[in-house]
Amino acid sequence: MPREQTEAIILRTFSYGEQDKIVGFFSKDKGIIKGVAKGARKFGNRFGSSLEPFSLVKIYYYEKERKDLVTISDCDLIESFFDIQNDPDTSFTLSYFAELIEEFSPTRAKDDTLYRLLLSILQALNKSGNLNFLSRYFEAWLLKLNGVLPDLKRCKKCHKPLAESGWLSPKKDGVFCDRCTPSKKEEIKPEVDSFVQWTRKNPPPEKGPLPFSPEQLDSIKKALQKMIVFHLEREPKTLRLLP
Repeated sequence: MPREQTEAIILRTFSYGEQDKIVGFFSKDKGIIKGVAKGARKFGNRFGSSLEPFSLVKIYYYEKERKDLVTISDCDLIESFFDIQNDPDTSFTLSYFAELIEEFSPTRAKDDTLYRLLLSILQALNKSGNLNFLSRYFEAWLLKLNGVLPDLKRCKKCHKPLAESGWLSPKKDGVFCDRCTPSKKEEIKPEVDSFVQWTRKNPPPEKGPLPFSPEQLDSIKKALQKMIVFHLEREPKTLRLLP
């Protein structure tokens, strides 16, 4: 069996048997892969801290035909994001990111843009970036990359530009103006589209003042998470843990 290698971000690990771990990792060139790291729970094992969630690593593995799990042979740590996870809110939020990536991305489907998005968010958090802002940044791009972020500029029915707030359509595939909406149930304020446009032109911010207020970010959060829940057809398990 030839040995494969890839750069990857560890998403989750689970205990397996008495000494092993199941590892879910998001590889740069092959998407989401799951494998067994034999002996990873033994004291002084060869993996060290490289299998900690959200570590950036170079991972080496073997793959057998008709086997869902690869066998992880070695793992070299490139960059650690362990320290930022000492904060419970950050730790829960990263678990939320992992769940969304696993739910929205098919197994073994390369997605270089999503991979770079996650890495850039981790690096921004590592440089004291604002967790609330970066979480919204991730959600907006996740929806966009999956083709389910609707046009928030124009009314879905009459196609006129929205000067003020709009109303999210029942299928979350557009926004209605006041005249066309069948229901004023889920308001989409102007800052939601402004935020989406900002993310398209700017990298994840590290330190410094933010272009949106906490009140605006709360409105943006509600709108984006309504879309995420709708398209997943369920509420993410980790959502209730978020700050």
